[in-house]
Amino acid sequence: MNTFQFKTNINCGGCINAVKPHLDKANNITEWKVDTDNPDKILTVSTENLSKEEIIEIIQKAGFKIEALEQ
Repeated sequence: MNTFQFKTNINCGGCINAVKPHLDKANNITEWKVDTDNPDKILTVSTENLSKEEIIEIIQKAGFKIEALEQ
């Protein structure tokens, strides 16, 4: 299990609702959440075998900005 964190511009409930179908339909994501209270709008994703790059691609296709945080 890998857990990745990303800085995003997913900043409200409407944004979360917009990205939810994209993350929910992705295979191998076991859990995800967005901390909209954090100024960097941190997206945390737990996955069995998706790479950071694949998660970034999913979020960009949903229309949001995203960058990986070093861990």
